[in-house]
Amino acid sequence: MRIASHASKFFIAFLLAILFIAMPAPSSAGVSISITVAPPVLPVYVQPPCPGEGYLWTPGYWAWGPEGYYWVPGVWVSPPQAGLLWTPGYWGFGSGVYAWHPGYWGPHVGFYGGVNYGFGFTGVGFVGGGWFGNTFRYNTAVTNVNTTVVRNVYVDRTVINNTTIINNNRVSYNGPGGLAARPSAQEQVALRERHFGPTSTQFTHEQTSGRDRNQLASVNRGRPSVVAMDSINGRRYNQQGRIAQGMASGKLTAGESRNLEHREANMNREIHSDRQANGGTLTPQQRQQVNRQQNNLNRSIYDDKHNGANARYGNNEVDQRRNQQQQRIAQGVNSGQMTPGEAAKAEHREQNINRQVNAERRANGGALTPGERKNVNREQNRAGREIHEEKHNEKAAPR
Repeated sequence: MRIASHASKFFIAFLLAILFIAMPAPSSAGVSISITVAPPVLPVYVQPPCPGEGYLWTPGYWAWGPEGYYWVPGVWVSPPQAGLLWTPGYWGFGSGVYAWHPGYWGPHVGFYGGVNYGFGFTGVGFVGGGWFGNTFRYNTAVTNVNTTVVRNVYVDRTVINNTTIINNNRVSYNGPGGLAARPSAQEQVALRERHFGPTSTQFTHEQTSGRDRNQLASVNRGRPSVVAMDSINGRRYNQQGRIAQGMASGKLTAGESRNLEHREANMNREIHSDRQANGGTLTPQQRQQVNRQQNNLNRSIYDDKHNGANARYGNNEVDQRRNQQQQRIAQGVNSGQMTPGEAAKAEHREQNINRQVNAERRANGGALTPGERKNVNREQNRAGREIHEEKHNEKAAPR
């Protein structure tokens, strides 16, 4: 009798599982998974520039897999159709379990736990832009848009203070111990609207992240190696973002940045040439070759950022100016306003200035004469004008 009872229970469970699989996946705020371990805090990261008109930002999040939590990078994606907005997924805690409420597309942004994902997703609604007919306009006060590529923009800074939920601890879940937000009447209405689930590219994006061990929280201690991409499989942006971070932090010297950007520029030329020869696409062998080159560059970026040869600037006027130029170049790289070739050229100029300053200081007991300081300032003025021109010359880093 006990064996028969177990068998009947198993058969019923099996039938229920088949029925569940056969049912269409809910594209509203249904619960897709529940566990007993809290998700890590949200990492801090810089949003990549929008790759083109019509792309919408989907914030990064912690997903759960067989080996625990892993980070799915934030990414710009194309919506299923014009007029739809993305409601991010969120973790909710209650009755001792953390449940994942998957994101969805809909005509309005619904409830996403009050989680402040940033870049327009302030915890309530979305203030990063909106649809005007079939055209999406971007609010550059909260989103990173290269206006040389995307023209449909406006600036509204009032939304930053009016709608933002304060989340200084970067908590990534709703419920006891986390965020206490509850759905508003407007969000309740949005919940009952017709929804569309994540696109196939979004599913692919999540699956790819789950296969990368560097994205596992148990491996990266809550600091994933890839936090954001400009598009699905946006590897080149990730490299540029890491180089920009190295420039801004001083972990990459001007010479190291110049070398890395020169290699990136060569790779971009090769990709462009291969695509022209193949009707706009890369062959499997060419993609494999690009991936090998990116892996090699990735290792070089890591080595250069951890070799102890950091850029060091003092508090004097000359060194502060050098640091300011590096920050401007880093911002241009990170925003996509400077191509790798332009960044390599700019870093070459800075490298030459640095060599000159170091040589003159050695010759003068560690100081520069008034005439040498004046000459360095003239060279930095010239370099500054060229940085400005390169950031506003309609060229943009390739996707």
